[in-house]
Amino acid sequence: MSDLPRKALSRTAKLASLPLGAAGRATVGLGKRIGGAPAETVMAEFQRRTADQLFSVLGELKGGAMKFGQMLSLMESAMPEEFAAPYRATLTKLQDSAPPMPASTVHTILSRELGKRWRDRFQEFDDLPAAAASIGQVHRGILKDGREVAIKLQYPGAAEALRADLKQLGRFARTFGALVPGVDMKPLVAELQERIGEELDYDREAQAQQQYADAFKDHDEFVVPRVIKHSPTVIVSEWIEGKPLSKVITEGTKEERDEIGLKYVRFMFSGPRLAGLLHSDPHPGNFRVMPDGRLGVVDFGLCARLPDGLPPAIGRLLRISLEGDGNAVLEGLRSEGFIKPRMDIDPTQLMDYLAPFAEPAREEYFHFNRAWMRAQANRTSDFRSPNASMALKINLPPSYLLIHRVWIGGIAVLSQLDTEAPFRAVLEEFLPGFTD
Repeated sequence: MSDLPRKALSRTAKLASLPLGAAGRATVGLGKRIGGAPAETVMAEFQRRTADQLFSVLGELKGGAMKFGQMLSLMESAMPEEFAAPYRATLTKLQDSAPPMPASTVHTILSRELGKRWRDRFQEFDDLPAAAASIGQVHRGILKDGREVAIKLQYPGAAEALRADLKQLGRFARTFGALVPGVDMKPLVAELQERIGEELDYDREAQAQQQYADAFKDHDEFVVPRVIKHSPTVIVSEWIEGKPLSKVITEGTKEERDEIGLKYVRFMFSGPRLAGLLHSDPHPGNFRVMPDGRLGVVDFGLCARLPDGLPPAIGRLLRISLEGDGNAVLEGLRSEGFIKPRMDIDPTQLMDYLAPFAEPAREEYFHFNRAWMRAQANRTSDFRSPNASMALKINLPPSYLLIHRVWIGGIAVLSQLDTEAPFRAVLEEFLPGFTD
């Protein structure tokens, strides 16, 4: 049972305890090497210990530390396979589980938010959480009228913990980079810092969840639980039961992974049109496969408000890039703010850089997998490659931040699913500007 550590100095010390990089390897392996153990044994033991400690520290701290770990779990598909394997199971744990709050803390929160007689609202309330994540945990209960519900509570001190963690993670970004070669940690941390207020506001989250629930009511592919009651730190909504998407990634058949991968993409792209929102936290812990095959979706703490749907410029520029008109793509990116007015860019080199991003839209069927994801990460991380310098010349306008997060995070999840499906058809149906 773990409460949320709140003191900045305590949290900083725990983050600093992660033995990442060459220094950690040297410290852990010194005694073994003196004893004559093979180098492979030393490295395997180091990776196992680091993976265990990664889950222990990031999971216990929750807050921004755990949210950072969840983002790492998406980027796992971009790591070299020999490096990623020891961490894969550990990072997956961070997608939908963490040490829970004590029951006494849970009762204090509910008394404050629902009233001192909060138990009178329930036939049953389970003190043990069904799920525990970065800034809150979920309990299962049954209301007096018999409805099964999920009660989501925010950890006390979550705001302070988030700010303290993200400040320190910014300082440790280079050290954490040793864990995920080819992935720049600084932009990930910067984005988390930008979104603190949104994720802490449960009233805002409840409004977004209900907006989605109304839009997808009785949908034949998706289930979004309706909100019953909410406050700034508590959300009570309908309970949904299903297999976590992380289990489909590790245990699903090819047929199941292909089917769920397609539904995952259809949900992401249909949200802006049907609900005026883009679910912007794509990690697998937020998705469940229901017994009837539908995709259940939870956690709407981070959503892009898109009342007019996705910007048509995205679909238009993607279509033009498939047609091979580099000059038109360059001018389109300039007009949208992706390239500064006086930035000198070769259209041919730009098209070479963008080609893999457009690749899934080129063929009727596309196969996402870890090898493809690693190849794309290597293209932009190798400083000797022209693509690396091109990446530095492209700017990301604020209005596209969450869209970019979903695009990259979604591709990472699809690569983990090793899914093959007709994704181009989804773009033709839901992406404005793509077929115009």
